[in-house]
Amino acid sequence: MSLSSAQPGSSARPTPDTQSLPEGHPLHGPTAEAPLIRAYRGQRPATTPVWFMRQAGRSLPEYRELRTGTRMLDACLDPELVTEITMQPVRRHGVDAAIFFSDIVVPLKIAGVDVDIVPGKGPVLAHPVRTSADVAALRERTLTTDALEPIVESIRRLTAELGSTPLIGFAGAPFTLAAYLVEGGPSKDQLSARSLMHAQPEVWADLMSWIAELTGTFLTAQIRAGASAAQLFDSWAGGLSLADYRAFVAPYSAQALTAVRALGDVPTVHFGVGTGHLLGAMHEVGVDVVGVDWRTPLDQAAAALPGVPLQGNIDPAMLSAGLPALTAHTSQVLESGRAAPAHVLNLGHGVPPDTDPEVLTRLVTWVHEQDA
Repeated sequence: MSLSSAQPGSSARPTPDTQSLPEGHPLHGPTAEAPLIRAYRGQRPATTPVWFMRQAGRSLPEYRELRTGTRMLDACLDPELVTEITMQPVRRHGVDAAIFFSDIVVPLKIAGVDVDIVPGKGPVLAHPVRTSADVAALRERTLTTDALEPIVESIRRLTAELGSTPLIGFAGAPFTLAAYLVEGGPSKDQLSARSLMHAQPEVWADLMSWIAELTGTFLTAQIRAGASAAQLFDSWAGGLSLADYRAFVAPYSAQALTAVRALGDVPTVHFGVGTGHLLGAMHEVGVDVVGVDWRTPLDQAAAALPGVPLQGNIDPAMLSAGLPALTAHTSQVLESGRAAPAHVLNLGHGVPPDTDPEVLTRLVTWVHEQDA
């Protein structure tokens, strides 16, 4: 997929064909009318559905106990651990959705890329990708059925336990994965990645197209196995200008979502950090719902995205500000969210690891007591 052939503004959905999903898929039955799915489809249920990014673990003592002695990527590929970790916050907090416990670099790992998550640092690549030869080597790697089996088995187990509670599939967006591949690890400004897209646009296009194929395969495997929605998470897109996002990134996020959209009416969500200036372009890649971080009030986002359901956007810092301040802030978020046709309450980013789990439980209970 070259930049000249990409269509970043194309967001028309295919004709829904739910028969593309396997027989017995949760969207055919138990999750079809779940509050979260209804909200993702633009309906407003009686109470606002709520879940938290990074709810699977981090702040939970039972998660930390379970993870003792197990490396992150090993945990992500152990169906028994994935199932238990994903279920823990659902049981404890009573949230309206489970988010599949994974990491954005999992598809790279199972495709055979030499990547590891270093505690205290994040994903680190053994060989940064900077040249056409580097990309050509990646092109030899694909996601095989065998490589995806731990993912598929985890989701089968989860949907059997979750019943009418939807499971949200998860993948990192192509730009964020490309940033890690080019930088060789975490970077605050993604200078090498942003330089590559301009200095070697053909190499960039080839890299992004390969990642988009990988991401699309990873997401569709989750959906076909039983996930009821899919979220594309772009951690680093906020560092891009709108022009660069449209030219060098949006076409590949759209490409990654094409296979998901081909399955039929499967709700899709796109979220990025610091992306208030990109919200319209992020929606145009072909998603149903746009996630908004805490920097942009939801009524402002709704004005920029008329008719689009929104997800967000409690400031994670408020989780440690005391319940009176938290509920006052959440009331403002819920009120702003009424400007959209539907609203799923979430954080404007992930749960901080030092959050008191009881605060999250009480917040979910309080939200469920409010009228949508």
